[in-house]
Amino acid sequence: MVKRSLLAAPTAIRSATGWGSCDATDLCQAFPQAVIAGNFIFVSGTPGIDASGKVASDNFEDQTRQCFQNIKIILEEGGSSLSKIVKTTIFMVAGNDFSVINKVYGEFFPENPPARSTPQVMPFPAGILISVECIALC
Repeated sequence: MVKRSLLAAPTAIRSATGWGSCDATDLCQAFPQAVIAGNFIFVSGTPGIDASGKVASDNFEDQTRQCFQNIKIILEEGGSSLSKIVKTTIFMVAGNDFSVINKVYGEFFPENPPARSTPQVMPFPAGILISVECIALC
């Protein structure tokens, strides 16, 4: 798997700049893991896969936690953080996993959690049970 390195991005970018983190999985070379546009960072759908490219486990909670760990890494490389997330969209295969999502969400966002949408989707390939995308402030 070829990894893209983080592009240096000034704080006041007017055009979009995308990158992929070397410390979080980068599954698809067709699009960046994140894009900075204006004062926002848009993180692409991020599954519960570790940096080696393997699914964290077949356990929904483990995959959910890995999603947010990956997002944390991506945001920090882009000069942001979890505390600057304003919106998440959590795509999950099973619609009965809200209690697990709420538990893990609370671990990563103990105060002032961002807005959230959580649609149920068709199964992902390779045993992936969840994918999370987000929008954060730079």
